[in-house]
Amino acid sequence: MILRRTVLATATAAAVTAMIRPASAHPRTAEATRSAAALRTRPASEQLAALRARQVTSRELLEQHLEHIAKMNPQLNAVVTLDAEGARAAADKADSHLATTGTPLGALHGLPMTVKDALEVEGMRTTCGSPTLSDHVPDRDADVIALLRDAGAIIVGHTNVPTMCQDIQTSNPIFGTTPNPFDATKTAGGSSGGPAAAVAAGFTSLEIGSDLAGSLRLPAAYCGVYALRTSRGTSPVVPTRGHIPRLPGWTTSSDMITLGPIARTVEDLDLLLDVITAPSPADRAGWKIDLPAPTKTKLAHYRVGVWSDDPYCRVDADTRALLDQVADLVRGLGATVDDSTRPVDFTDSDNLFQRLMYATASATATDEDFATDIAAAEKIPADDPTGLYLHSRTMRHRDWCVADEARQELRATWDTYFARHDVLITPAVPTAAVPDQTNTPAPQRYITVDGQKRSFYDQTSWLNLTSAVGLPSLVLPAGTTSAGLPLSLQIIGPYLGDRTVLEVARQLARKLPQPVRPPAFAN
Repeated sequence: MILRRTVLATATAAAVTAMIRPASAHPRTAEATRSAAALRTRPASEQLAALRARQVTSRELLEQHLEHIAKMNPQLNAVVTLDAEGARAAADKADSHLATTGTPLGALHGLPMTVKDALEVEGMRTTCGSPTLSDHVPDRDADVIALLRDAGAIIVGHTNVPTMCQDIQTSNPIFGTTPNPFDATKTAGGSSGGPAAAVAAGFTSLEIGSDLAGSLRLPAAYCGVYALRTSRGTSPVVPTRGHIPRLPGWTTSSDMITLGPIARTVEDLDLLLDVITAPSPADRAGWKIDLPAPTKTKLAHYRVGVWSDDPYCRVDADTRALLDQVADLVRGLGATVDDSTRPVDFTDSDNLFQRLMYATASATATDEDFATDIAAAEKIPADDPTGLYLHSRTMRHRDWCVADEARQELRATWDTYFARHDVLITPAVPTAAVPDQTNTPAPQRYITVDGQKRSFYDQTSWLNLTSAVGLPSLVLPAGTTSAGLPLSLQIIGPYLGDRTVLEVARQLARKLPQPVRPPAFAN
């Protein structure tokens, strides 16, 4: 039995900084530790190669990350719970194991990582930004955290989320706000705002985010990093038990939630995907998940759909120009480009997604709150569009079955599309990162697209094309605005086509401008 120290970190970035003791406590020289500084900024794959070659120790690499967090996190507030002591012990153990056996513990041997504060970590305070969980210290790892540990990762701490992951910007009463690392007046997005900001700022090279309504991909787009929403059918390809919400102790999760990797390169997304793709523990005796290889090896051989704009959710001039440029780039590389057909009706797809999302979100409501919702829904006519939220949240089981059947039909429509196309490229979001509106009441929030006020929730409409139907979709940075904010696009593939999406992203990334680091965190 492995005992891990209970971590009850304080609620401020300054307190997180105070937990980090000087690296000089380690017997290796300060010069040797500093030699890892440049390595900390490199992709995870390069850090791992250096660890295996013993060019750097896990402890040295960890100290570089801790030093950077101590210096820069107070202005970003991305890392909100830190277990420096536990991470050091794990790093020393990894170094000892490699020195003794010459064999890595796993694919992530000795690599420092932070993880989203919605994923339970044994012995580490896990709050999901909720005051009701402010003292929650799990006695068991989430399934995906167990996979990371088995692969040899060093869990350093938790990154910030909105309360119960229920916002598309990142702030909560316990830890406060995580701003965008490129511009503190802009949002980092949500709910994986802390994870995406931490990767962009160099606090970690890899992260795990979660995605129901764009919660993984929206922050990646705003923070200029890569993220993959993994495939989900009846079950996800990455196990979700131990993700909050649902509440601690629940064994089930939302029927649309997925977990996926965040990284600074496509190759690192692929690396982490290999580690976290697995059946739930109860299924592993008889099942395995073997995601198919990419359907083609050269971009010139791909049939690429491009959906650059739509009346249902117009994008701004910068985003339209980006999609046009990418379409020309792909066409110039020899791929077959179809920029006219549309897989589904955007309006119908989004309406169905909202109904299913509101329905699944009601699972953890208290009996009292749910009874209140039922009473309120009964007062709104069935055909009144203002009742979409309450009618969906309180729908009868038969109505949910009908909606689920519509979802399966929508999946079949996408299947037909991908019989003729290999991938679809769309906008990720209508604009670059929008102003943070944490202190604005929800009904008064909005975004501006080419000077026009739009619904605050239009930020995720393009992302949610895939959320209900479980298709793999990847966000990749593809340029910047004149103000230096990241611009991104989305690549969608067929169900279980995660590696195809990664391959297209890998080849596109070689031709697109290199992602920029946030200037304040570039060193």
